[in-house]
Amino acid sequence: MKAYLVDPVEFRKDKKSASAQLDDAISTVQHAIELDEHSSDAHSLLADLLGRKIGYGGMFAGPKLGPKVKEENKRALALDDRNPRAWASLGRQYLMAPAMFGGDVSKAIESFQKSLALDPQQDETWVWLAQAFKKHDEKPKAREAVDKSLQLNPQSQFARKVAASLSQ
Repeated sequence: MKAYLVDPVEFRKDKKSASAQLDDAISTVQHAIELDEHSSDAHSLLADLLGRKIGYGGMFAGPKLGPKVKEENKRALALDDRNPRAWASLGRQYLMAPAMFGGDVSKAIESFQKSLALDPQQDETWVWLAQAFKKHDEKPKAREAVDKSLQLNPQSQFARKVAASLSQ
C-alpha cells in the first residue's frame, strides 16, 4: 500500500516528499472507497492517513481534517465493529488529538486494548498502546507493550524508537 511509502521519507525528515506521498496515498484510498464504500478497512486507513496529514498542514489542518478523521473512524466501526484496524485507528485519533478536539488518552488506551483483544498479533498497535501508556504516565505498562511489539517484530524501527524513548 502506498501509505508505507510515507514512512521512509518521514524517517529521513523529508517533509515535502512525505506530504506528497501522503496525498497520493489518500487519493488512492478515496478511490478504493468509491469502488467499495462498504470496506471498513478502507475507511479506517483513510482516517489514519488524514490524521497523519494533519502534521503536515500547519495550524489550519487540524480543524479542517480532524472532523474527517472522526467521520471515517465512525464509518469504519459502523461497517465492522470487530475490525481491529478500525479500533486501532480510533485509538490513534484519541491519542493524537488535543483534548479540546476530543483527544483522550484513557479512551486511546481502551481502543488499542479492544483492537489487540481482536488481534493480538498487531505489532504496530502494541507500540501505539505503549505510547498511550507513556503519555498516561504508566511507564511499566508502556515498556511491557513495546516489548510485546518487539517480540512480534524485532526489526520494527517504530518499536525500537519508542523503546529507546522509554529508557530515557
